[in-house]
Amino acid sequence: MFFDPNYILLVMLPTLVITGLAQAAVRNAYQKWGNIRNSRGVTGHQTAQLLMRNGSVQPVGLEVTGGQLTDHYDPTKGIVRLSQGVAMQPTVASMAVAAHELGHVQQHQQNSPLMGLRSLLIPSAQFGPSIGIMLIILGVLFNATGLATIGLLLFAGATLFTIVTLPVELDASRRAMAMLEQSGLIATEQDRDGAKAVLRAAAFTYVAAVATSILTLLYYAMLVFGRRRD
Repeated sequence: MFFDPNYILLVMLPTLVITGLAQAAVRNAYQKWGNIRNSRGVTGHQTAQLLMRNGSVQPVGLEVTGGQLTDHYDPTKGIVRLSQGVAMQPTVASMAVAAHELGHVQQHQQNSPLMGLRSLLIPSAQFGPSIGIMLIILGVLFNATGLATIGLLLFAGATLFTIVTLPVELDASRRAMAMLEQSGLIATEQDRDGAKAVLRAAAFTYVAAVATSILTLLYYAMLVFGRRRD
């Protein structure tokens, strides 16, 4: 099982290709638009402040965090954390990334059903893969189909989390573009094209996550149910 050529061909190689393409897309988009000043000259931190000030979202906390592209919204504490580059630089990429996080804030404040479902599935994403794979391995090794099936269901919960996350992220990007347009922060075609390019590249990472998770789930399902037929 650990050296199964089917795993290499059906999961590992496609995952490396898909993930590599997604990472390259994000890196290229951020490198390009992270070096182009937005027309309003606002940093990511200022973008978030302006969107809260104009009523696009209700005010939440803003913090600067370490790392690159570590930006996220913490709904449990009501805080948007922006990476230092995004928070401090007045680039098109910074404006787009900050607005995307405010898109998540808007989702939370408007009780988005998809975001609510995603929150419910967080435990599955945290514990499903590790416990699920362990049970699948034990079930296959000891010919315990029931145990392997339980593991498969746990892993499927994590896959469902990645599937639900994709429309949540796409919706946050849609909201981000709408807020930037309505607030007048997007003033040129360059601003618009750059913001869309950054958000589109970021979305590709979630498409890659869905694809790789589904491939892995299908492989384990083939392993479990193929073994049962044998």
